[in-house]
Amino acid sequence: MNLSSQRAQLALAAVAGSLATFCAISSYQTYARRRRRQELQEEVNEALARENSSAQFMDFIPAEVSNLVAERVEPIKERLLRGEHPEELFREQLARCYALFKEEGMERVRSAKVVIVGCGGVGSWAAVMLVRSGVSNIRLVDFDRVTMSSLNRHATATLSDVGSSKVQAMKNALLRMSLKVDVDARDDLWRKEDGASLLEGTDWVIDAIDNITTKVDLLKHCHANGIKVISSMGAGSKLDPTRIQISDISCTAEDSLSRAVRVQLRKAGISSGIPVVYSTEQPVVDIKLLPLAEEEREKGKVQELTPFDDFRVRILPVFGPIPSIFGLNAAAYILCDVAGRPIANPLSIKNRRKTYEKLLRDLHVREEKLVGGTINRLPIDESDVAYIYEDLHRGRSVIPPHQVPNKATLTRWDPSEPLSVQNCVVFDWPEFKRHIEGVTDGVAPEAIWGDEVAGLISKRRKEAGEWWQRSMQ
Repeated sequence: MNLSSQRAQLALAAVAGSLATFCAISSYQTYARRRRRQELQEEVNEALARENSSAQFMDFIPAEVSNLVAERVEPIKERLLRGEHPEELFREQLARCYALFKEEGMERVRSAKVVIVGCGGVGSWAAVMLVRSGVSNIRLVDFDRVTMSSLNRHATATLSDVGSSKVQAMKNALLRMSLKVDVDARDDLWRKEDGASLLEGTDWVIDAIDNITTKVDLLKHCHANGIKVISSMGAGSKLDPTRIQISDISCTAEDSLSRAVRVQLRKAGISSGIPVVYSTEQPVVDIKLLPLAEEEREKGKVQELTPFDDFRVRILPVFGPIPSIFGLNAAAYILCDVAGRPIANPLSIKNRRKTYEKLLRDLHVREEKLVGGTINRLPIDESDVAYIYEDLHRGRSVIPPHQVPNKATLTRWDPSEPLSVQNCVVFDWPEFKRHIEGVTDGVAPEAIWGDEVAGLISKRRKEAGEWWQRSMQ
C-alpha cells in the first residue's frame, strides 16, 4: 500500500477517527458507570444514616418501583423527612389489619397500651408484631443486655446491639417499623415491691419472664388488680412447634414450668383465669442445662455470679423458632381481644393421638355393651373422634361450666338414635354415669340436663351435620 497516496491517507484518518470515537465512548461509559455506582452508594449511605438516627423513611426507591408509585410516594416522603407522620401512609401500612378488624376494631388496637415484661426471645417477637399491627403505645421492661447468644432468637437484636440494653435496642428497632408508636423503654427489673407503677394504665400485660419467682409475683399482682395478662411458659429445650398452644393455666399439661407456676398460684388462691402460651411437648431427654464453664466456677460462689439471688446461672438450650412462636401467639391473643374478636375458648392440648385412641376404644366397649354383641367397626373413626372432642366440643364437657374433663368420656346423647358425629357428646366421668343412669331409667336427656344444655346440644348437632356434609363432598 502506498501511504503517500491521497486514498491511503483518507483511510488512515478514518480509522484513527473511529478509534478515537470508540475510546471516547468507552471512557464515557466507564465514567458513567463509576458515577452511577458512586451515586447509588451515596443514596444508600444517606438512607442508612437516617435509619441510624431513628429514621422515618429511606430516601431510596428501588429501580423496579413503578413511576406511578414513585410519584405518589415522593410527596409523602418529603413530609416524613420533615418529621411529619401522615395518617394516610400509616393507614396504608395497616391496610390488611383494617380489612380484618374494620374501623372500630383498629381504633381500639391503635389506642391500646401494652406492657411487655421480659424482652428476650418471646417478648421481642410479641412486641414486633403488636407494633406492626398498629399498637401505638408499648412499654418494654427488662434489665438485661443483648449478648451474642441472644442473636439466635431475639426479634430485633443485631451484632451492633451486643452489650447494649435490650429495651433500648428494641426501641430503636420498633421506631423504624411504625410511623406512629410511642415506645417507653424501662431498663429495669419488675419487682412486687415497686412494680405497680410500671403497669399503670395498661390494657394488657405480656409476662415473658423466665424466672419463676418474679413470674408468679407478676401474675398474682395482675390477678389481684384486674389487669389482663397472658403468660409465656417454658420455651426452652423444646423442638416441636405443633405442640404450642394457648390455654388457661388450669388446663396446662406436660410442661414443668406451667406446673410449678400453677402450684404457686394455687397457694395464693388462684386456680384459673390466666391465659398462657405453652407447649405439650415432652422434655427431650438429652437436652439439659448446659454445664457452667470451669473458669466461671473459679470466680467464686456460683450463686454470686447471678445478677439477682434467685436467677439461674447456667444456660438453657433454646431452639430459636420456638420462643418466636410463643411471642406471636401472645401477640395474636391480645390483638384479637382488643379488636373485639376475642379467642374466647382456645383449644386445650390439641392433636393428642393417644387420647383419641383411648376415647374411641372406650366408646367401642360401651357400644358393644349397649347392643349386647360384637361390633367389628364403629360408624365413626379416630379422625371423627378428634373432631368431636377438639373442634365440636372444644375439649370440654358439654355440661356447664364446661370444664376440661379429668376423665373425658364419649357417649351417645340420645341412646335411641344411632351413634354418629351428631349424636356423640363429651362428658366427665361423673356426668357420664349420671347420664347413663338417667337414660337407662327412660328419662330423656333434655330432662336430665335442662334446657340450657339441650339448646347447646341442638346447636352443635347442627354444626356437626354441616361438617359431616362438607367432609363427604
